[in-house]
Amino acid sequence: MKNLDTLVNVLGVGYGMLLILAVFVRSKVTETMRVDALFMKQASEQTRPLNLVVGLLVAGYGIYSLAG
Repeated sequence: MKNLDTLVNVLGVGYGMLLILAVFVRSKVTETMRVDALFMKQASEQTRPLNLVVGLLVAGYGIYSLAG
């Protein structure tokens, strides 16, 4: 890794992919890393799609930052 920015962006892409995976797969890791479970008091199946939106934004920004 050239610098810390690259590492942060790679971790961001990984976390974004984990959030996208959390929408479709229910495992111990994905359930604890869900955005709605981390920041909302009442995480439920209705709030699960929020992870897809946030995951696409985080992963997309990380990929954009790595490309440019």
